[in-house]
Amino acid sequence: MRIRYIRIGLISLLILLLGTINHAIYTDNLSDRPGKNLDFLPYATSKDRIIYSTPSASSSVTLLPWENDPDFQAAMAENKAKIQLANYCTVLQNPLPGEETNVYIAACLLQGTVVKSGQIFSQNEKIGPYSQDKGFQPGPVYIGHQLKTTVGGGVCKIASTLYNVTILSNLPVIERYAHSMPVPYVPLGQDATVCYGVKDFKFLNNSPYPILIWAESIGNRLYIAFYGQTTPPKVKWHHEIVKEIKTYNIYRKNYALEAGKEKVILQGMDGAVVRSWLTIEDPQQGRITTKKLGKDYYNPMPSIVEKGMKKATSTIPPH
Repeated sequence: MRIRYIRIGLISLLILLLGTINHAIYTDNLSDRPGKNLDFLPYATSKDRIIYSTPSASSSVTLLPWENDPDFQAAMAENKAKIQLANYCTVLQNPLPGEETNVYIAACLLQGTVVKSGQIFSQNEKIGPYSQDKGFQPGPVYIGHQLKTTVGGGVCKIASTLYNVTILSNLPVIERYAHSMPVPYVPLGQDATVCYGVKDFKFLNNSPYPILIWAESIGNRLYIAFYGQTTPPKVKWHHEIVKEIKTYNIYRKNYALEAGKEKVILQGMDGAVVRSWLTIEDPQQGRITTKKLGKDYYNPMPSIVEKGMKKATSTIPPH
């Protein structure tokens, strides 16, 4: 197992770079519906290339990148999990250092997980600890009202994506925590954070069949889907912003920046109190039910602004 972690850590950056190159080479001007762009994903040979959805914002998608993957097809057949319950693609608009790599490693460790009937899935048990031994790098995390860096930072994208797929699959959420501040990659109320040994994301497979989890990170997009043997009801998110809390600026001195100038290092986000609920439509029973999810409280994320302190140097004109 340790050898696998080392290999993942060594090849993660290379694969991310290769994925970026392939994306540039095989991009085509196609779309499956408004707001969706489609790219070619090359596998071993050109005939195996498929088209998959590349949304500009986080959402469920029509086409997933692993449909022709022989490992995925074998896992589906082995577990008789040929019905997609739900999927979600999380888009990282402006990934911070280490973020894409950590998401990629976590997705590799998650891919192919089978959750048996009656079993509780735990992200920390499956992927954690988020250590350097597994290849995780320093990445961004929220600590209180501040953005900090720690090894494994960024794996909350896995938790948030799992949360969305769990909700859309109509599975019970056992443990979930919202971030202390808003995140830029999913709507308010649809995020989840983890901290090994402290906060976890868990869900229960209450179906009579196993659930297959498949995940893949390509560039700044993370795809996760659940597969089983029965089609779930149609689930729809609803949110109401109960209260807005305006962001503010934190100023830092920059002696390399010309006096009188300012430079925004981190763009802040307004905080909010958000009430969330679901509508669940069951076509077989012909009824719609409502499920309340409660309120989430987000502190505002401050903008980090550098103020120039460099004094202008005076030059004496030659006589």
